[in-house]
Amino acid sequence: MELNQIIEKLELRTNRLISFLPERKRLFFDDLEKKFQNRAILLYGPRGVGKTTFLLFMAKKRNLFYISGDDPLLLSYSLRDLIEKILMNYPGIIIDEVHSLPNWDVVLKTIYDSFPNKIIWVSDSSSVILKKSIIDLSRRFVLIKLPLMSLREYIHFETGKVIGKLQFPSEDFLNYAAEVVKQVDVLNYFKDYRQKGTRPFYIEGNFKEKMMNILEKTLYYDIPHFVDTVSDNHFGVMRAMISHLLYSKIPTVNIESMCKEWSTGKPKLYQLLRAMGEVNIINIVWKEKTERPYSKGSKIFFADPAFYYVFEGEIGNFREAFSVFALKEKGKIWAAKNEQDGDFVFEGMKLEIGGKKKSSKSSDFVLRDDIDLPLRNVIPLWILGMLW
Repeated sequence: MELNQIIEKLELRTNRLISFLPERKRLFFDDLEKKFQNRAILLYGPRGVGKTTFLLFMAKKRNLFYISGDDPLLLSYSLRDLIEKILMNYPGIIIDEVHSLPNWDVVLKTIYDSFPNKIIWVSDSSSVILKKSIIDLSRRFVLIKLPLMSLREYIHFETGKVIGKLQFPSEDFLNYAAEVVKQVDVLNYFKDYRQKGTRPFYIEGNFKEKMMNILEKTLYYDIPHFVDTVSDNHFGVMRAMISHLLYSKIPTVNIESMCKEWSTGKPKLYQLLRAMGEVNIINIVWKEKTERPYSKGSKIFFADPAFYYVFEGEIGNFREAFSVFALKEKGKIWAAKNEQDGDFVFEGMKLEIGGKKKSSKSSDFVLRDDIDLPLRNVIPLWILGMLW
């Protein structure tokens, strides 16, 4: 097939995808678009959060040529020659799922240097692959993350309402919460969100099955890209960790116990834990003011709190996992050194997370999931879903 024919077929596929773009898009896209000022950007984030949708919107708006790295057509010709031909007629190119292409980092550097006035935006779900190559690409490309969907965005998808973002902490939790409660039944939407609302594909149905597929693909496809050797036993260890996350009432990290229970050496267990964190399966919250990695007392959660509902796990862990997921996007969060002070420390504030039986102990704030309005230093957990 001639090069011009390949480009025509790619154009037709892109036009077809653009014609089916949804009318309603994530609110985060507006913030993301403001960040897309550099001509060379690496966009990363978990699977299913809307990276492709955002890039197609941008391709349409900026008249950029969009290609998906896993398109078989790209294997029939030199990638460098193809991109050079495209850039002769377009102001820039977008490459989705870039890691699917052979020697993609080398090609990107060459194209960047050869076309100093052209836009080159790429994306991938495998943040580790991007981060491993960013050392070589860092002076050329800016790395930008697209996070999971927030409760605020879920409410927008369901109602069309655009509720203002909240800064945490806020001096005016009560007025903010009161305004939200006037507009929507926020506790009801929060109940639905925690079961299916972290990724926009929930609209299509079969959320549980799709989430299971994402977990499997991330585990078996992404992790081997940067863990030296992964045996069947190592996959068994990671699946055991996932089970531990789901059903343990106190999901803390105890390396000695893990190594003994799963017959794995410390170096490999460290490597697997680090890998699971990098590919957005887990969040590890280190114990406050502890320099040693994976120290006893650190906590471990699913990076996507919806997994607790997908797998019918320990729902109490959802509360803390949701808090970590939300606050981690906005600052540094630690597991409290002294449990009497609370569960977490965020930007110097002590936080206690839980249901209606939770008291304040000596925390600065208590976050509870059974209230819709704040009362003194007790604030609704749903508020953390309004940060973006």
